[in-house]
Formats: sequence, C-alpha cells, structure tokens
Amino acid sequence: MEATVAERGQITLPKAVRDALGLTKGSVLKVELDGSRIVLRKSVDDAISRVRGKFALDAGSRGDSAE
Repeated sequence: MEATVAERGQITLPKAVRDALGLTKGSVLKVELDGSRIVLRKSVDDAISRVRGKFALDAGSRGDSAE
C-alpha cells in the first residue's frame, strides 16, 4: 500500500488500514519516528473514550434500584 503526501503534509490512510484499526473521523494517532520509519499507533486513550461513550449510562439509570 502507498500514500502520497499532499501539499500541506497530509496523507490519506488506505481504507483497508482504517477499517482494520477501526479508525473514524477524529480518531487520534500517535506518531513516532523509528530510524527512517514513521510509526502510527492508535491512541489507547482514544479507544477508551469511544467505548465509554457507547456504554455511558443515563443520569437516571444507575443500575441500583431505590425501591
């Protein structure tokens, strides 16, 4: 796979890579240099934030009944 660097330094990750990592608009990636390689890592904090959002409880439903 290849990606071309655009005028402003941006690249588009191939769809297969985005799908495999579950990357969506706003996903945070860590960028590291390893010699002459660029390493992109999916941010663990980003993944945790998205999971929390999916399973957040409503303010009125705590799971403990006061009855």
